[in-house]
Amino acid sequence: MNARTARKEAKPRVPPETVVYAVGDIHGQLTLLERLVDRIQADASRHPSRRQVLVFVGDYIDRGPESAAVIEHLIRGLPASFEVHCLMGNHEHALVRFLADPSTMPHWLMNGAAATLRSYGVEPVDEEAGETAFQVCRDALVSAMPASHRAFIDSLPLVVEIGDYLFVHAGIRPGVPVAEQSRHDLLWIREGFLDCDEDLGRVVVHGHTPEPEPAVRPNRIGIDTGAWVYGCLTALRLEGVEQAFMQVCVDVGC
Repeated sequence: MNARTARKEAKPRVPPETVVYAVGDIHGQLTLLERLVDRIQADASRHPSRRQVLVFVGDYIDRGPESAAVIEHLIRGLPASFEVHCLMGNHEHALVRFLADPSTMPHWLMNGAAATLRSYGVEPVDEEAGETAFQVCRDALVSAMPASHRAFIDSLPLVVEIGDYLFVHAGIRPGVPVAEQSRHDLLWIREGFLDCDEDLGRVVVHGHTPEPEPAVRPNRIGIDTGAWVYGCLTALRLEGVEQAFMQVCVDVGC
């Protein structure tokens, strides 16, 4: 048996005495986030001596009505017992770009910015309003956004590796080492990644592409179950070689 065959046959695992919970795209759905974190905390409390890791794969804002509150919860509302990794999503990157360059507002608006602006008490402008209006809107958001939120958004990493898993927002470009992946691919890729059945070196856990159920493939696990469109927020639970899912849905005690 060669090394490549052995790697394919071996089940991916996380480090010993470690449990990892990876949470999919939240998109301003605070109630779902709170309910899911409560379930995760209850599950983890059964084995308090283990290393407990909580990974969020990005897209905390836009589309849903409570984007600002979701950011606040991620900063201050998570259980202190967890090692937390919050990754950047393409929606957070769109916000960062807008704060640096207001002319990017039309692109952000097309991706759900109005909900985020309103969550900070800022009235959105039309995407054809012009650069002066975009500048005024940006300045209003800068004034309304707490410094802790700006620091949180600016500091988000793109990837984290734990055991045999790579966590990222959208995915990776097959055949490219992780250190050489482009930011655009890590935040936006679909074609070339979702349809890839090759060994990617790690099992890639990602969000970005909403589906009604988690997408489980030998080389990737998609955990964006459309909190804003399907009403369900999902966490992947990893312990040893075991993979399981936890989910909460709108008006459903699932």
